[in-house]
Amino acid sequence: MKLHVVLEAQEEGGYTVYIPELPGCISQGETKAEALCNVHEAQSLYLSELLL
Repeated sequence: MKLHVVLEAQEEGGYTVYIPELPGCISQGETKAEALCNVHEAQSLYLSELLL
């Protein structure tokens, strides 16, 4: 299953990133790399909750 990741630059600085296929799975970071790393962690937590 492939998931899309949307990365958006914020006017005040930093980035917001989310996965549209997983409602509520959103994160942020000061850099693109940090935001992508954070959303990967959020995705793992989101999917692990579905298995409980």
